[in-house]
Amino acid sequence: MMFKRSILAAMLLAVATPALAHTGHDVVSGFLFGFSHPLGGLDHVLAMVSVGLFAALLGGRALWAPPASFVGMMLVGGILGLSGIEVPAVEFGIAMSIVVLGAIVTWVRQWPILAAVTLVGVFALFHGYAHGAEIPVGSDAALYSLGFALASAMLHGVGISAGLLTSGSTTVMRLTGAVVTMSGIIIAFG
Repeated sequence: MMFKRSILAAMLLAVATPALAHTGHDVVSGFLFGFSHPLGGLDHVLAMVSVGLFAALLGGRALWAPPASFVGMMLVGGILGLSGIEVPAVEFGIAMSIVVLGAIVTWVRQWPILAAVTLVGVFALFHGYAHGAEIPVGSDAALYSLGFALASAMLHGVGISAGLLTSGSTTVMRLTGAVVTMSGIIIAFG
């Protein structure tokens, strides 16, 4: 039964996809391009899930504060990227965000909320800049930005959920953080 449903879903997707080739779908494609951008790169996924894990470690008000800071500052970075303002060392900043956030999750320590939102906000500028600088030609910038902001928030939610599910096991959090940190080092220097 599951196989039949999978075949049916694939057929429906194949039939629906050509409709995007018709004019008048730029609005949808701008949003979809933006939404898919953070999901298409391991660096973005690792950083954004790590922000959620960090927030889950902090708990309380911090459950929403670091992710909100990240999304807000990522949009600022996106504006910088869209406007062509040069931000130095973007790729290195993105890689370091993975290393540092992974290390924070590995250490499983409490942070002041202001320090947490400031740190993730700085890293978000680099991620946002990359999103803004890589907007596809002809995409609506506002819808593209909305797409990458929502996808990022979704990835933060995945991290928060995973963090809350494993909150009783510091071993799991430490192992996850170590894997993220090593991945960041490989991305930075690989």
